[in-house]
Amino acid sequence: MDTPDRSRSAEELMAVVSQLNRRMRAASPEGALTPSQRIVLGRLHDGPATTAALARAEHVRPQSMRVTLGVLEESGLVERSPHPTDGRQVVFSLTEAGRRRLGALRQAKETWLADAIAARLDAEEQRVLAHAIELMKRLVRS
Repeated sequence: MDTPDRSRSAEELMAVVSQLNRRMRAASPEGALTPSQRIVLGRLHDGPATTAALARAEHVRPQSMRVTLGVLEESGLVERSPHPTDGRQVVFSLTEAGRRRLGALRQAKETWLADAIAARLDAEEQRVLAHAIELMKRLVRS
């Protein structure tokens, strides 16, 4: 594939992924969180983290992450506790309400996507999609 074709493929893939993300966000329950809030909940699902660690992981300033965490804390979705080894820091973790909210968001997106695949793609197209997913996994691992 020559450079213009590669560039066109990259551009089209970025556009489709963006559209897919928008469609899945639209499928989320009312009162959905902002994208950055959803990302933070997802990161905290993996385990407690400091503001600095979350900011580094998301490539944002710690001040911006503090704002996001503050909103999530006020909403009762995350809670802070003392850092286990560094008394100067705190760690944030999901509350039970945060786990439920994240689960509901993920379930709504998964249901929409599974229904769309079943309704719009025939069996052969679904096999092609499964292969394309494996190729995309290779792209993100490299």
